[in-house]
Amino acid sequence: MDYLPLLLLLLLIVVIAGIIVLWRRGRSTAAPAAPAPPSDPFADVGETQGDPLTLKVGDMLDFGAERTWVRGSLRLTEGGATWAEHFLEVEDGKRWLSVEQDPDLTMALWTGRPELDLTPHGREVELEGVRYRITERGTASYRSEGTTGLRAQGGMDYADYEGPRGERLSFERFDHGRWEASTGTTVGRGEFTIYPASGD
Repeated sequence: MDYLPLLLLLLLIVVIAGIIVLWRRGRSTAAPAAPAPPSDPFADVGETQGDPLTLKVGDMLDFGAERTWVRGSLRLTEGGATWAEHFLEVEDGKRWLSVEQDPDLTMALWTGRPELDLTPHGREVELEGVRYRITERGTASYRSEGTTGLRAQGGMDYADYEGPRGERLSFERFDHGRWEASTGTTVGRGEFTIYPASGD
């Protein structure tokens, strides 16, 4: 009896089995995927200050000598216009940053003035020797995020005034409450740096 064909068949089966075993070992010992390299959180805006239009609760703002965090945000809409007010962590009082693109980016840093007994019922308001003239008045709806002291959503009325040297005075009332006065100064995009909250 000729055993040669049987031996060749057995040899072929052993070779094929060995190839399969080696192929499976090669797949299981493949190098693990490298972790993603650290990314620049400002890369998408092309500048190191960050993008004020993407500010949100938890972000840190560095104004040079002062560092603060966004504790709450209001997203406001009136007709087709949208803007945001970001409430900042301060030891006492109330302060926020307003951000609007209409069509250029406009920002102002505001300080609440609860001691003022003023209401926006005239075209001019005088405060501390400065005569302010009304520039805008309206009604908007808001959506609240984080700590704002307001409901999740509601309505607000506002009246904005400006002084002869760019001084700013604003009145707001939320959900038909009392008028709240605040004074503000315009800030430029390069005057502070945004550090997005961790996890972004």
